[in-house]
Amino acid sequence: MIELVIADACIGCDKCVAACPTNVFDSTESGVPVIARQSDCQTCFMCEAYCPTDALYVSPSSSPLPDSEVRDVDDLVGSYRAKLGWGKGRTPGSVLAVGPELPHGAPPERVRTHT
Repeated sequence: MIELVIADACIGCDKCVAACPTNVFDSTESGVPVIARQSDCQTCFMCEAYCPTDALYVSPSSSPLPDSEVRDVDDLVGSYRAKLGWGKGRTPGSVLAVGPELPHGAPPERVRTHT
């Protein structure tokens, strides 16, 4: 199930929004999508696979992780892309951004963005 959108790593390309077959995300004016319908996630990993900056984490669990476990996923972010051979370790600015200019530079926070 989709667990995190890492706002500081997001480049606002909305590839996750377009790739999601169940319309889990909502686009926002800030450019960082929100997890609007987490319970609709089918755990297909498409959003994580297509995110060019590893700004998403999808847990293999079909139910939401407890907050205490979400805080400990740093080593897992981007792991699905790496397993696909699509790489890992992208950083904001290392990929040509398609989308609005986003305010980067805040301390990295890994928080759930669903409402």
